[in-house]
Amino acid sequence: MNITVIGRGRVGGGLAGLWEEAGHQVTTLGRDGGDASHAEVIVVAVPGHTIADALQKVSGLDGQVTIDATNLYTARSEAFPSLAHQVKSIIGGPTAKSFSTVFAAAYQQISTQRVTPSNLYAAEAAAKSVTERLIRDAGFDPLYVGDLAPGARLLEDSSGLTRALAGQIGPFFYRYAVPGEL
Repeated sequence: MNITVIGRGRVGGGLAGLWEEAGHQVTTLGRDGGDASHAEVIVVAVPGHTIADALQKVSGLDGQVTIDATNLYTARSEAFPSLAHQVKSIIGGPTAKSFSTVFAAAYQQISTQRVTPSNLYAAEAAAKSVTERLIRDAGFDPLYVGDLAPGARLLEDSSGLTRALAGQIGPFFYRYAVPGEL
């Protein structure tokens, strides 16, 4: 799959590395932007408050399947129901919210876990299968929380809980499973 990741930081750069190891063709774009017209999938991995600025520097955004991996660290703009909806308003394609509840600092430890860690995601129907594949190819077990609305907002609003836990125990993995599965 041909993936363009917008953001070269821990999240974007880390995901790019995992997907390259899984055999995908990955292009990363940084602060200077670039061309994404060749991409089948766009992954937005920038701070949530910089979405508009980051995406305006990228050409070739034209309705591709998009995964929003941004996080909310400042006050939310109520112009959109979620950051993922803001991303969708610019790129225009089927959109998912994923990778915002897992820690990039632990990406290199995914394969050493006793059980496959979970990764929560929300997605529109047309983005669901691609998102699930890329979650698996990054080493996680996908766990669908529902459509983009209201799922993306639920994931974004959970970031406070995630940060509070990380403040106590550091970066962590999580696994949701039905009884008897583990």
